[in-house]
Amino acid sequence: MNATAAVILALAAGTYAFRLVGPLLHGRVTVPARVQELASAGAVVLLVALLATGALTESGGFAGWARPTGVLVGAVLAWRRAPFAVVVLAAAATTALLRLAGVG
Repeated sequence: MNATAAVILALAAGTYAFRLVGPLLHGRVTVPARVQELASAGAVVLLVALLATGALTESGGFAGWARPTGVLVGAVLAWRRAPFAVVVLAAAATTALLRLAGVG
């Protein structure tokens, strides 16, 4: 077995173990409320960081103003609870129109 296959099998076993631990320990381990709050906040921070890097960078540099503006339009519509299809289409249309107008 080569190294790549060994790494893939190890990651698969680890993933399965993480998924198995939840049902096995349910009810036996109690997580404090503060830890649950911190985990939720950490998840939000990671998602915002992913959104920011995806919206603002391309090939190691600034992506231009069209993409962040489209993301901002989508975020505002999602915050206002618009339907998902409307959010995606409005964000894409905003980005496309700005690029068509020559805004980077």
